Amino acid sequence: MIAALSLSILLPLTPREADAAAPACYNPNQSNKTYVNVSVATLWKEPGAKRTTDKYSLSNPVDMRTWTAKMPTTSSRIWLTGKTETQGLYGQEIQVLKTSGSWVQVAVKDQYTPKSKYGYPGWMPKTQIITQKAGYENCQTASVKIKTAYLYNDKIKKFLEVSFNTRLPIINVQQDWVQVMTPANQAKWIKRSDINIYMTLSKIPKPKGSDLVNTGKVFLGLPYLWAGNSAFGFDCSGYTHSIYKYHGILLPRDASEQIKKGKFVNKTQLQPGDLMFFAYNKGKGRVHHVAMYAGNGKMIHSPKAGKTVEIISINTSPYKQEYAGARRYL
Repeated sequence: MIAALSLSILLPLTPREADAAAPACYNPNQSNKTYVNVSVATLWKEPGAKRTTDKYSLSNPVDMRTWTAKMPTTSSRIWLTGKTETQGLYGQEIQVLKTSGSWVQVAVKDQYTPKSKYGYPGWMPKTQIITQKAGYENCQTASVKIKTAYLYNDKIKKFLEVSFNTRLPIINVQQDWVQVMTPANQAKWIKRSDINIYMTLSKIPKPKGSDLVNTGKVFLGLPYLWAGNSAFGFDCSGYTHSIYKYHGILLPRDASEQIKKGKFVNKTQLQPGDLMFFAYNKGKGRVHHVAMYAGNGKMIHSPKAGKTVEIISINTSPYKQEYAGARRYL
């Protein structure tokens, strides 16, 4: 068991209090950085007015469960296509690119894309970001390992529901609880059983292909969400990007870029965890979809609006006809 730190913080800290009372891992000399300050931030292609339904994704806090429940039909989810770009999770570092009224264009730093050298770009409300001193970056990291987990104010009262793959710095470890620091420099508690603890993210154990597939199976039945990158809904490449990231491997955000990384794998030599890509024009055109090989001639993927994460035969149409190649990243 990891030894507990002596610090116990229950209230928000002022900058001066943070410097004076912080744990040994705190570095008061770090510069300011900007973070996502809602459980899941949805990045849009353009700033401005959205559907009434989308207010649940534009507030602070957001209400992801209500937002996704308010899109029960295939058409209501297809509407997002081309309008949303990606999502960032609570505490993820972002780079501010520009502002427009109450909106800000940001780039999610760990989501590679040729669209921006800073990360995956998109627009979000200013109220969903926060800039703070990045003093806790040398602390251990709590990584959420279940679909969603709650942060608590005092181990009793719930503060915020966060997604799988949310990562927050640790300031206190106890037997059943871990205290983490939020983007707003507020100390909160999370159940020890809901997270993995890493000394550094470079210490995440290298996965086997079966580990990737087993993680993917956790989300079977989860409805597809265009631009989704959280346990409230994934698109195809958000699904594969998130699974690999959980296991310490950063892939590009989009399928069209994921296919450019890793090692080529012949279709007859597929192994669990390999990614399979699909393209228009019978596999010769633009890549539009990605799935993970699950073994035994099957693949697991988040297919499209109106469908859920599923396991199907790799010979299912139209995927059999649109197969464009496979890559291995292990």
